[in-house]
Amino acid sequence: MAISKQAKEYHEKMFLGYVSKFLETDPEFIELFDNFAFDEVVNQDDLEDKTRFIAILATLLGCQGIDEFKAMLTAAYHFGVTPIEMKEIVYQGVAYLGIGRVFPFLNAVNEFCEKNDIALPLEGQSTTNLNNRLEKGIQAQVDIFGEHMREFYQSGPEESRHINKWLADNCFGDYYTRGGLDYKQREMITFCFLASQGGCEPQLTSHAAANIGIGNDKQFLIKIISQCLPYIGYPRSLNALRCVNDAQKSLEK
Repeated sequence: MAISKQAKEYHEKMFLGYVSKFLETDPEFIELFDNFAFDEVVNQDDLEDKTRFIAILATLLGCQGIDEFKAMLTAAYHFGVTPIEMKEIVYQGVAYLGIGRVFPFLNAVNEFCEKNDIALPLEGQSTTNLNNRLEKGIQAQVDIFGEHMREFYQSGPEESRHINKWLADNCFGDYYTRGGLDYKQREMITFCFLASQGGCEPQLTSHAAANIGIGNDKQFLIKIISQCLPYIGYPRSLNALRCVNDAQKSLEK
């Protein structure tokens, strides 16, 4: 087997002259992986390259693939993903993964920016403040999930009601209202966070339905799963596909 012409050309677009040391130490593996990921997978559908790499970065964050994330920042940059978009992926990851898992990725983006002479801090993207974050977060939930979310922040048992409020003012009010990414992109990366970390199938099904509801239809989500499969493997990809199918069925009832 040899690395295909298509895989070589796509790898060059990602890394511009970089030659992996694995070609010397693990040539057979590189042939297998590159031919699959950078030829068969990327040519499976018509997903835009920039969208592909936004999804890949979110997926690598979700599965804690820090070394591959660092490498793919360069590839994503070459395909048009901006430093602001990189930062927004990482920031939003805190709501779904927690700072303990996200902290190394924030450092990775900062190191990437410094290496590429991108001045920090980047332009601010916040659109809310302490006085309106709850109101704006509720509206974001309504815009994405529907009117039934209007009063969700004050629902549930009294002892845990504060968590529903935090979902509104923190998860959606602090993050989803920011610039840099729109609602469709934010729901897509949330889908990637949930799919790639595993064990979140109820939330993944809910967010698959939310994606479909705002225009990231079933076919789009299958493309996202397909493009991220080389980075998270078959079990979590198949789980994600099942959740998408379940979400589509629920919307058709």
